[in-house]
Amino acid sequence: MRGGAPKRRLTQPDSVFHSDLIARLINRVMWSGKKGIAEKIVYTALEQLTKKTGEANSVRAFEKALDNIRPNLEIRSKRVGGSTYQVPVEVRPEKQEAMAMRWLINYARARKGKPMAVKLGQELIDAFNNTGSAVKKKEDTHKMAEANRAYAHYRF
Repeated sequence: MRGGAPKRRLTQPDSVFHSDLIARLINRVMWSGKKGIAEKIVYTALEQLTKKTGEANSVRAFEKALDNIRPNLEIRSKRVGGSTYQVPVEVRPEKQEAMAMRWLINYARARKGKPMAVKLGQELIDAFNNTGSAVKKKEDTHKMAEANRAYAHYRF
């Protein structure tokens, strides 16, 4: 790659909890530049999470929920001699966070019939309790990686 890798943009911490992690979640929930709406959604969901779990600190509860979703392994396709192998690869910490947030938001959006704040809150509660769609996605990813462990020697 010419010119090297682009510099990582640093996000400003959010105004309520002063957390970079929650600021990144707000930015991922945001659609069409409507940051105020995204902030309301995230803060309402975090409030719902702390009420249901009994955790005193919202940020700590969110981090625990995110840790339950973070994948350690993923599957990458590698072409070797005319056939394609599904090769398990370890995931960098930044990408683990990105994948966890993406799955969390996508599965929250997939829930029907409620406002986004409630759906995101329910998905966070499920992730905190190690249940729910996002955690299942992580487990499925790990199962796929385990099943294809025989091709691990083709790592990039």
